[in-house]
Amino acid sequence: MPTSPPRHAVATACAAALTLSALLTGAAAAQPAAAATPAGYQNVRINEVTSSGNDTVELYNTGPTAVSLSGWKTSDDSFSPQAFTPSSTTIPAGGFVTFNSPKGLGDADKLVLYTSDGTVVDRVEWATDAAKPALARCGGDGTGAWVVTTAATTFGARNAPGCPSSAPASSRIRINEVTSNGSDTVELYNGGTSAVALGSWKYVDGDTAHTPVSLASSSPSATTVPAGGYVTFPSTLGLGDNDSLFLLDASGSSVDSVTWATDGAKPSAERCADGTGWFRTATTATPGGPNSCSGSGGGGGGGGQTGQLLGGGGSLTSGCAPEAPSGTGSAPAGTLAWPGGLDVTIADTVCAFTTSTGPEGRDLSGLAFDPGNPSVLWAVKNKNWLYKLVRSNGRWVPDSSWSASGKQIRFAGGSGQPDSEGLTVGGDGHLYVTSERDNASNTAPKDTIMEFDPAATGATLTPLRQWDMTAQFPQLDTGSKDDANLGFEGVAYVPDSWLTANGWVDPRTGSAYAPARYPLHGSGLFFAGLEWDGTLHVYGLDSDGTYTTFGTVSTGKGSVMDVLFDAGTQRIVATCDNTCGETHTLLKVGAGGAIVPDATYTNPAVMPTDNLEGFALAPVSTCANGSREAVWSDDGSYGFGSGTTSFGHALYSGTFPC
Repeated sequence: MPTSPPRHAVATACAAALTLSALLTGAAAAQPAAAATPAGYQNVRINEVTSSGNDTVELYNTGPTAVSLSGWKTSDDSFSPQAFTPSSTTIPAGGFVTFNSPKGLGDADKLVLYTSDGTVVDRVEWATDAAKPALARCGGDGTGAWVVTTAATTFGARNAPGCPSSAPASSRIRINEVTSNGSDTVELYNGGTSAVALGSWKYVDGDTAHTPVSLASSSPSATTVPAGGYVTFPSTLGLGDNDSLFLLDASGSSVDSVTWATDGAKPSAERCADGTGWFRTATTATPGGPNSCSGSGGGGGGGGQTGQLLGGGGSLTSGCAPEAPSGTGSAPAGTLAWPGGLDVTIADTVCAFTTSTGPEGRDLSGLAFDPGNPSVLWAVKNKNWLYKLVRSNGRWVPDSSWSASGKQIRFAGGSGQPDSEGLTVGGDGHLYVTSERDNASNTAPKDTIMEFDPAATGATLTPLRQWDMTAQFPQLDTGSKDDANLGFEGVAYVPDSWLTANGWVDPRTGSAYAPARYPLHGSGLFFAGLEWDGTLHVYGLDSDGTYTTFGTVSTGKGSVMDVLFDAGTQRIVATCDNTCGETHTLLKVGAGGAIVPDATYTNPAVMPTDNLEGFALAPVSTCANGSREAVWSDDGSYGFGSGTTSFGHALYSGTFPC
């Protein structure tokens, strides 16, 4: 991690980062909101329900401010609104509150949530025993589609661990746009890969006196939503200000909903992006086609066009000293908006990565999901420490069965303090870690790749093998610790199968890459990112300790901080921090057989502009409702600065399309 040195060859031909648009869906309102209705009520969502005896309900606040639950009530199919006792009378922004239903919930039931003045906030319905073990929103707390959970309930925490890995196709149907300006038109969008028949599906608004109306009666031609396509129909219920819309499948179970406060659906309330984003007020209605995303936030429930940064808090521990970012630059021209969800969650405890060589808790850098066990996230700290992280209460924490405080790593022979920056999991399941220099002698570069066995015991790990490429980078050997600190910043293992299937041309021979020519290299090549100039250096790491150089790849950026191979997008991803506007460049094999940039994306706009040096995408096996986890690491743990809830935190969690 460069603490304050000037960055070399930083890209200067850049455009301002695009502002990410959109607000995800909020909740529901039945009648015009009275003065007693608490501000932000439409952002509170029913998030998880069980009817297996304890009849527990979880609420989630998608909005930017806390909401008072004082005097709120619930009802079901058989009992009138009843008061309940929440775990907290106030639900914080991005927070959860749970309670037990005051009356028993059963099969083929529903739950309606009201404010103290009787305004409907949200409602969920289920058929037969769908709420056993539980119903939960998957694909985003408070915003995802309702599905039956396949694992233990997650009351008071994120739903992702309880979401099925393969959700039904019907759960990809989302309410995508609604108008309440007289035309009262509803648009549905199918974000899945197969068509979905609407059959006997129904809809209803926020008026509890109304019974659900069949889509077929409103629009006989609206029978099927094609994959990636749209269907529109007119609402016959009459939609107005402070209203909502609920979509039910053929069994009577809830699929999706949207709420708008005041005149949020005039001219329309629309998701940005289609099928996944927050709802917002649009300036132009676009029924039957992609949403315009040209309006302003606030139409539906939610927290603004840039999403919400959720969680955080806690006090700095003794000696923990976050470091402000350095080297801020602009994003490359043509950079696109983040394609995933706009909400981001702080995903670690404050000052979590303090060690004997880094007592201030900073310098967490490279990240990599374990493809053999996607519930494990590996992390490396610049000051020679390796962590195995697992999920606990919605956060990534050190796995105590491996090491509760991380394991220290050394160079071959057990010496030195590797300035460890990047890591990847190889085809053999071993961890490959890059180092820029030896922190015990930090004015000289030591650009190496080290192989570690994660199953090795003991508190200190030494490499099984080590490959030293220092001699290839004389420009870093100037006697300056700043220049020595601009070497290997990230690394990715790229399978031979991807290189051959995509027609990569071997730079050494000028012909199609033939792995058999290199019998000692294993099953793939390693792409090491050089911070100095943003290039990727390609190596075959041979089992005898030698290596083969396969040239370089230009990322189109002046620097690179992390590298990964993503099987989901079938792309190599080169990440740059604030030096290049917090961007991720996806690279592919081009028509000529060379690896070239394909597209560049920003981070979610809600995130801080820091030295975010680590980036990892969860394997596609974890996908739920079209999304999977993305994780970032801030090696300065600075967040938005002193006094903010992100100060002292290193990990951020968001979502990325499958």
